[in-house]
Amino acid sequence: MHADTQPLLRFGVIADPQYAAVEPNLVLGRHYANSLTKLAEAIETFNGEDLAFVVTLGDIIDRDWQSFDAILPLYERLRHPRHFLLGNHDFRVEPERLAEVFARVGMPAAYQAFAAAGHRFVLIDGNEVSLFTPPPGDPRLADAERWLQALKAAGADNAQPWNAALGDRQLAWLEGQLRAAQAAGEKVVVMGHYPVYPPNAHNMWDSDRILDLFARFDNVVAYFCGHNHDGNYGLAGGTHYVTVKGMVETPDTTAYAIVDVHEDRMEVRGYGREIDRTLSLMPVMPRLAATASR
Repeated sequence: MHADTQPLLRFGVIADPQYAAVEPNLVLGRHYANSLTKLAEAIETFNGEDLAFVVTLGDIIDRDWQSFDAILPLYERLRHPRHFLLGNHDFRVEPERLAEVFARVGMPAAYQAFAAAGHRFVLIDGNEVSLFTPPPGDPRLADAERWLQALKAAGADNAQPWNAALGDRQLAWLEGQLRAAQAAGEKVVVMGHYPVYPPNAHNMWDSDRILDLFARFDNVVAYFCGHNHDGNYGLAGGTHYVTVKGMVETPDTTAYAIVDVHEDRMEVRGYGREIDRTLSLMPVMPRLAATASR
């Protein structure tokens, strides 16, 4: 029994609508066109709640630039602030359009952070080092190839061309956000498209170094992601790793969640294929001395 019934804040989360006006892939179980109906249902549910924001964890579309024209207007019905992350499928557009994707969905930057109710929400760009975001001829493609080949040589399950990694500059920015939040006594919720834990074929190429980073900060309470449509969950170093199930799966059963954030826990209310979870949170204290000594 919990004493507090009213959350500090509440937010909505969606993963992988992956819309496209194409026939379903019955082998993979993906019903791309049906995501419009499922998303409309989710937005109606969200509009009936008092939410601080709604975040879509990437793969808004499956392919083709014009797919944005069909799905983004649905988000205009949402009465809450909205945040987008991008996934690998969001870059399956014409090469000359690659640099325009962030602006098309109204993202102010590829990665960002904001504070609410004593929490810092950090939204990362997991596509930074990848085979699909840089245009042809971009030197970042060579970096991605080297990273992927090294993982393949090591026999890593996540050595897949549809995964990606953070660049070094963004990793340093992420550490700075965690450090500043720790000094302020804020709990941190990180959100990305790609999983980093538990070990899985869908995980980021640099999941090990991200895990190591989070383990150094006791204020990183949760990481929410998509990409693996089956969903997943793990707990490591006091951080809850929640992979939200993909909305695109199945002909008519949706998948999304509302998260109630309390001082000592997060209550995940799943809809459709997404399940309910209670994520227990440890108290976080400022560690100014420890921060200064690093």
